[in-house]
Amino acid sequence: MHTDNYCVIMGGGVGSRFWPYSREAKPKQFLDIFATGRTLLQMTYDRFSKVIPKENFVVVTNAIYRDLVLEQLPELTPGQILLEPMRRNTAPCIGWATYHIYAKNPNANVLVTPADHLILQEDAFDESIRRSLDYVKAHPKLVTLGVRPSRPETGYGYIQFTDIEDEHFVKVKTFTEKPNIEMAKVFYESGEFLWNSG
Repeated sequence: MHTDNYCVIMGGGVGSRFWPYSREAKPKQFLDIFATGRTLLQMTYDRFSKVIPKENFVVVTNAIYRDLVLEQLPELTPGQILLEPMRRNTAPCIGWATYHIYAKNPNANVLVTPADHLILQEDAFDESIRRSLDYVKAHPKLVTLGVRPSRPETGYGYIQFTDIEDEHFVKVKTFTEKPNIEMAKVFYESGEFLWNSG
């Protein structure tokens, strides 16, 4: 494990789409949704602990979830939990967390993930993460994971790519948030778009 690799887990959402199972007092990231014995937050930590040292995790969450995070991830210290004073969505969360990390380690390679992703092909995902961390270590660039679409889909954002850098990395041309079905068909049929995995 490389000591310059860090993981930011975004875990501050209220999980309103899973209501009534998910409530503001205990949103979906703190629930064992799939009856595995592990919550979504714990599954996310487990997934990335294969490549990130435990001391290099940062969880960004709302102050009301601090104790839930410490209870579910006893491997972390209170200093590894950043408490948002208010919800401001993804970009401010990432900016604040990376500022915090770079103040400690200006050579950090930072991986950012939501606390509530379901990953079915863990081995392929793990390989992509390892490859991406190696890539950013050698190239000062941002990497986002895209998934080749299997159908036109309006529930996902899309990444249009351009120049192919190698068999695993392409340059991003555009991002499009959740298109209507007509545009999703155009994106799918063009072969120039990937689903934005988050």
